[in-house]
Amino acid sequence: MGQALIELSVIIPSKNEALNLQQLLPELRQTLEEMGAAYEILVVDALSPDGTQRIVEDAGARYIAESEPGYGAAVLRGVCEARGEYVLTMDADLSHPAKFIHDLFAARNEADIIIASRYVAGGRADQPGARLWLSRILNNFFRIGLSLDVHDISSGFRLYRRSVFQRIHPKFKNFVVLVEILLLAMKEGRTIKEVPFHYQPRGEGRSKAQIVEFGLDYLRLFHQMWRIRNSISFPDYDWRAHNSRIPLQRYWQRRRFKIIMAFAPPGVSTADIGCGSSHILAALPHAVGVDMRFDKLRFMRKTNRLLVRGDGCRLPFRDEEFECVISSEVLEHIPAEDGRFIDELTRILKPGGTLVLGTPDYGNWEWRVMERLYDIAAPGAYAEEHVTHYTYISLKEALVRRGFQVLDHAYILRGELIFKAKKTGHWYDR
Repeated sequence: MGQALIELSVIIPSKNEALNLQQLLPELRQTLEEMGAAYEILVVDALSPDGTQRIVEDAGARYIAESEPGYGAAVLRGVCEARGEYVLTMDADLSHPAKFIHDLFAARNEADIIIASRYVAGGRADQPGARLWLSRILNNFFRIGLSLDVHDISSGFRLYRRSVFQRIHPKFKNFVVLVEILLLAMKEGRTIKEVPFHYQPRGEGRSKAQIVEFGLDYLRLFHQMWRIRNSISFPDYDWRAHNSRIPLQRYWQRRRFKIIMAFAPPGVSTADIGCGSSHILAALPHAVGVDMRFDKLRFMRKTNRLLVRGDGCRLPFRDEEFECVISSEVLEHIPAEDGRFIDELTRILKPGGTLVLGTPDYGNWEWRVMERLYDIAAPGAYAEEHVTHYTYISLKEALVRRGFQVLDHAYILRGELIFKAKKTGHWYDR
């Protein structure tokens, strides 16, 4: 088959699984034929001496010999060899029934990664008590510790858009790679959906998992990812801050949301410039969200469809296109001498339109103290990136010079200042 014709690549890591593959491959081929998708089957084998190669080739699948040991090495080798638009990974031990691929593939347009999940409503696992207990502890440890909205992070029965792997580079070569792939994909703003799945025990052979070794690797991965996960480098940083475990951060985000939603007129054409992954944009489904970071926009696809990647100093909109323009927590990241950002907000706003503009007020001692506290409580957050320190007076003057009438303002703990202003004339009349 030509590369463009293959829709689904099925990757099966294998080590001494000949007997199970002898049963699985015909069932898998029948299922894929029933689905009507153009497909390929790749068995990535750890040089098994049990006749695996002959069984795979007799079944019409591709046999790939992988000398590097480990489940993760096999999965990543399979991804490199795959030619399909979608990549599905499944175990060779019959614990992942071929028929369930129907359910995973049917959900392919709902997220970038679809997981057959044992731990969402409707899913279950027939496992020995000790293994089930360890699995639940592992999943809850990562889910709670890293604030993941995924219940079954260790399931290897998954469907991926192959493009997920274009910008991520997993390092782990064993089963820990399953968690690493999810975290790296989330860092790129990729979306994940779980489909309820009934897990049943494997067929012939024994599990390749080494609990103690993998437990140490899971701890290493958690240590590596914790700081990254809680920094602004993750695209959902703004979204999670709304429900932060840090009381001050949670209050700040919710107070900002309340003020901006009160200042923004409902139901009018709106642009949110520097929208990030905020709940503000999610509450305005009619608004156009603009951000320079593609990963944040990709994350916001779950709530908004009008998303544009663009530079706030060169906005890709017509003059006087919107009745409301919102920009919060952006201005302080742009050098003060570069007035193009406020000029652009002015240009795309209609006469009589509303500008909602927020930034920290460095004229108040309260903000300077809170900035220090915030930097301690949330290291790696936005505070350390502020390059311009506006005050109430300097920001009001900047707006008045551009023909705005300030209608109202509000503070968050006398730290962050949010203006509501009305544009009084055409931008080109200034």
